[in-house]
Amino acid sequence: MTFRTLDDAELRGRRALVRVDLNVPVADGQVSDDTRLRAVVSTIAKLAKGGAKVILLAHFDRPKGKVVPEMSLEPIAPALAKVLGQPVAFAADCIGDVATSAIAAMKPGEVLLLENVRFHAGEEKNDPEFAKALAANGDLYVNDAFSAAHRAHASTEGLAHLLPAYAGEQMRLELTALDKALGRPERPVLGIVGGSKVSSKLDLLRNLVTKLDKLAIGGGMANTFLYAQGHDVGASYCEKEMAETARDIIRLAGQNNCKLFLPLDIVVAEKMAPGAPARIRSLGAVDEHERILDAGPETVERLKRAMDNSKTLIWNGPLGVFEMPPFDKGTFAAAHHAAELAKAGKLVAVAGGGDTVAALNGAGCADDFTFVSTAGGAFLEWMEGKELPGVAALTI
Repeated sequence: MTFRTLDDAELRGRRALVRVDLNVPVADGQVSDDTRLRAVVSTIAKLAKGGAKVILLAHFDRPKGKVVPEMSLEPIAPALAKVLGQPVAFAADCIGDVATSAIAAMKPGEVLLLENVRFHAGEEKNDPEFAKALAANGDLYVNDAFSAAHRAHASTEGLAHLLPAYAGEQMRLELTALDKALGRPERPVLGIVGGSKVSSKLDLLRNLVTKLDKLAIGGGMANTFLYAQGHDVGASYCEKEMAETARDIIRLAGQNNCKLFLPLDIVVAEKMAPGAPARIRSLGAVDEHERILDAGPETVERLKRAMDNSKTLIWNGPLGVFEMPPFDKGTFAAAHHAAELAKAGKLVAVAGGGDTVAALNGAGCADDFTFVSTAGGAFLEWMEGKELPGVAALTI
């Protein structure tokens, strides 16, 4: 994949329309997690230092093409300014006279945040006229929102065909890391896929077993695979109607020489509650009132050995109910081991997805991974082998 980067762009005096992801959690008018704000700093800084007017395009929540005051981006501007260490102006619309006047008043190196692009129905429809209205206020387009790249919207895909288009610094980091993990990885490659539902990750599993050397399945979805193999899962969450599908995936893995790792032992409790009494069980020894809530120690040790014998790891989804001690042990132990190997340069460890990021942050080891993607749906669709419109539009 080849795409233009900001190293290729003439910036001084140019109006740079930059698609960023500022869809951050807000409580009582305050940003409660600035991870996505920090992710855009390098691109904004590079553009500002290069002498461009930095004009930010973003969405917030789902206003569905209507102006919804509580979904305004205005409260985000001061939080972004704090992270950037420079003022961020705000314009109450992303097109028309309001936007044009605010941009005309800017000096090179200054930053302006335009109002929520989703206040216009043309955004999610990728309407050509809306895209033209956005493009009228820019000389070049920069996409730094990988997390929105799976959407063919006007500000994520349409604009790239109307202006010289470049990948931002965070987008470049993301695409480079993902290429190392699945595009052109160093082998052997190990995947970890967790989460609750097989049904929500069917495309992912079917794609990965044709690409990876090893795949470990954890979380609630592992219960479905265990049930499909004839093991009693007690009162555990289990998609029993997906048993044949699980068996198909097992067969597909075998046909593609992908070694599949399912739990060897599990951690169970009668209640899914913080501090609930937990017991380690072997497969088939689960009581009817017990729920499987975490991977057992033998399972985790085998996963660690698999990491030791791999060169690349790609991870999406926890091994258990990590939000609720004591059912966080399996996920956290595996995460720490992967982080140690990555820090030592022995493993390229790439992770992504909302629950995965939260788990790694909870374990306190996200910073030691080679790369952690803040994207949710886009990361998942990329792992499924799907083309991402926002990325495809940047390729040259």
